[in-house]
Amino acid sequence: MRIVICGAGQVGYGIAERLAAEQNDVSVVDAQARLVNLVRDSLDVRGVVGHGSHPDVLAEAGIDQADMLIAVTLSDEVNMVACQVAHSLFNVPTKIARIRAQSYLAPHWQDLFRRDNMPIDVIISPEIEVGETVLRRLALPGAVETVTFADDEVVVLGIDCTADCPIVDTPLRQLTELFPDLGAVVVGILRRARLFVPRSEDAILVGDLAYVVAKRDQVKRTLAIFGHEEPEATRIVIAGGGNIGFFVAQSLEARFPNARVKLIEENRDRAVAVSEALHRTVILNGSALDQVMLREADVQDADSLVALTNDDETNILSAVMAKNLGCKRNLCLINSTSYPAFTHALGIDAYVNPRAVTVSRILRHVRRGRIRSVQSLQNGAAELIEAEALQTSPLVGRPLRDLDLPDGVRIGAIYRKRAVIVPSGETQILAGDRVVIFAVAERVRLVEQMFRVSLEFF
Repeated sequence: MRIVICGAGQVGYGIAERLAAEQNDVSVVDAQARLVNLVRDSLDVRGVVGHGSHPDVLAEAGIDQADMLIAVTLSDEVNMVACQVAHSLFNVPTKIARIRAQSYLAPHWQDLFRRDNMPIDVIISPEIEVGETVLRRLALPGAVETVTFADDEVVVLGIDCTADCPIVDTPLRQLTELFPDLGAVVVGILRRARLFVPRSEDAILVGDLAYVVAKRDQVKRTLAIFGHEEPEATRIVIAGGGNIGFFVAQSLEARFPNARVKLIEENRDRAVAVSEALHRTVILNGSALDQVMLREADVQDADSLVALTNDDETNILSAVMAKNLGCKRNLCLINSTSYPAFTHALGIDAYVNPRAVTVSRILRHVRRGRIRSVQSLQNGAAELIEAEALQTSPLVGRPLRDLDLPDGVRIGAIYRKRAVIVPSGETQILAGDRVVIFAVAERVRLVEQMFRVSLEFF
């Protein structure tokens, strides 16, 4: 696939890195020569210095032969114009744009992005994507990662396995015997920085991060079996009143009527603007790094502190301070790819990486075959994929035990006629089923082939 990416920042670089590694023909455009040179030196991609919405720059990047344009510059307007130019002058089939300003996304302006107006096929709002991820974590505090598939009927949980986990050192095959009616499957384990698909004789060890696919109505029971019965957060302190912090506070007011929310915002003008737009949230003007301010927000009695400022260091330090003051749990926004490895050691319970969230959202539109949704895990070490099985798929019509799936691939759930099926050896996939699959990075291309029309996989 030939892809032009406008923007060589964190998101653009992350997308280029993933797509180039999968042997796509990628060109990256950015106005900053430093960023373009970094991409050229680090990745097997073409780099072009210039304005991402200028026709001559896009032409130099090969837009006339491109299958897709991905516009993720820091400017919404550049992203939108780049899509318009790609459509009007070069007839690019698929155009994806990152749009951050919520004014463009208001429901009453939804006709703006129709094909005969501003022809953008996929709009990605990082603030909304990240905000929804935060809300899912708050709803299930026992999980450090939460992703939903199949009309939200299938939930994938990332669960920390501590010394208190009742099923530590138990072979996975025994879990089926101990909990025969549990609608959950362990599909992946992160152990000492290695992410792999476990075999039935493998056991979960202390310190593992287990990825478990579960039916929605079995989520709380699954967490309890792993030793996590933390109640849903109702007393929440948010650090940062920017777009993401505001979205989370607004959503908490709308969806969780019993939640008591306090928001700390350092900029006075922004604090006033947020206070006028929210109704039940208490707004405090000050720094989340000030212990006096944290105490004034009653962080010592809070169920969770959510640090959502634009500064990684502020988020990490405020989360650590809150935990030391008595806050039960913390969750913070981390943009850097360097910090996540130290989060556990620092006392961070969970974190959200905006780049990973945005890249995952884009990948579902890049993947070949009938791919409906994608979630990247552990900086691209593996992916969770929801795909629709076609009649010609090699997976259809045979018991799973006879499929001989490659190492590094595990089927976690099958969604058929609005019902979730937990797979067993006898289960057969039918045409039209939506299948949730865990695949390590080097097996993703094989999964794509399984869900394509042809039988080239075999």
